[in-house]
Amino acid sequence: MRKITLPERPDLAAKAAEVGFTFAHMHGEPYWDESSAYQFTLAQIEDDLEGPATELHAMTREAVNRIVADPALMDRLGIPQAHQALVADSWARGEPEIYGRMDLAYDGTGPAKLLEYNADTPTSLYESAAFQWQWLEDQMAAGHLPKGADQFNGIHEALVERYRELFPPDTDIHFTAVADNAEDYATVEAMAWAAREAGMGAHYSDLDKLAVSKDGQFLDADDRVIGTLFKLYPWEDLLTDDFARHIAKSGCLFLEPAWKAVVSNKGLLPILWQMFPGHPNLLPAFFADDVADALVAGGQPLPAVAQAFAPVAEQFRAAHVVKPIFSREGAGVVIVEGGEVTDASENHDYDGHARIVQAYHALPEFDGFRPVIGAWIVGSACAGIGIREDRARITQDLSRFKPHFIAE
Repeated sequence: MRKITLPERPDLAAKAAEVGFTFAHMHGEPYWDESSAYQFTLAQIEDDLEGPATELHAMTREAVNRIVADPALMDRLGIPQAHQALVADSWARGEPEIYGRMDLAYDGTGPAKLLEYNADTPTSLYESAAFQWQWLEDQMAAGHLPKGADQFNGIHEALVERYRELFPPDTDIHFTAVADNAEDYATVEAMAWAAREAGMGAHYSDLDKLAVSKDGQFLDADDRVIGTLFKLYPWEDLLTDDFARHIAKSGCLFLEPAWKAVVSNKGLLPILWQMFPGHPNLLPAFFADDVADALVAGGQPLPAVAQAFAPVAEQFRAAHVVKPIFSREGAGVVIVEGGEVTDASENHDYDGHARIVQAYHALPEFDGFRPVIGAWIVGSACAGIGIREDRARITQDLSRFKPHFIAE
């Protein structure tokens, strides 16, 4: 894994405008940054990223099976009791998943480490699936990449096939997101583009335009009944909305399904560590309440986790990360080293939620920037990656997107 300086395409702004990539440059800074790119070997992609991410996804499904059968775990993951049956029933009925993004720490040498899994509303899909592939083709044509260079990017094709696996041709799928958010709309449109290519009907309505009929069915902006809805709106928010009481009887299939509420949730991380202790791609993690006392000199964890915590106690006391179970783009994340807070997110929107603690694993540093690998899962397998980098240790909403390529 290397970071390679490359010339920016002279017509970059025009190419971004042509495809509606309106947020390629934001707040006076580039969001899409192609002044350099990350280079991987094929072995690094296949052995260290693709294979482990696919395995991690299978492990998360085992964790879901345990969580939905245990109301106490559902409580710990912040699932409202009024909707726990909805989540469990969604899993029991095998409601299908489409996609997710695992955020991994990886430096090209050791095992990639799972930082968290956004399995419900991951963004940066368009940049990963489409715009960085266009970049690859343009840079190869210009002679700026090695002959035979490739990219780990079968995301769009995998999405098309996933839709074909799940739905008959001409199935109408509705798509929704919060209005006037360019990044969210780009993600939704990337999903709808794949659906159309798979032979589906794709209809978009802003989230605030959806309604409920007298019969309890969901309606789009044109009062059409919604049978299948892809919503770029997190389950933890949806389950607190008044709309949630209509879901079970609406006859609407949600994408992503309700059981994703326990996967796109940082409470998943301590459960994975409990189920798969010592797994090379996991970082030790615990619910904060279980080990809070043990993070102070002389303190002890709760008896239920004492045996699991003992082997990693010194690691946690040296450095750990505190994360709210619900948060986005690094919000609420705090890094503690030697008992002192050494870094913290300025976004406190999620501070009211329960927390987990995870062993600190430093991101690699390339030219002053720290990359996080976003491994895209489509169906049950990893289909490609996207990379975000930041000078800060906590990746946040304006961290830059970097393209990548494969070459030996």
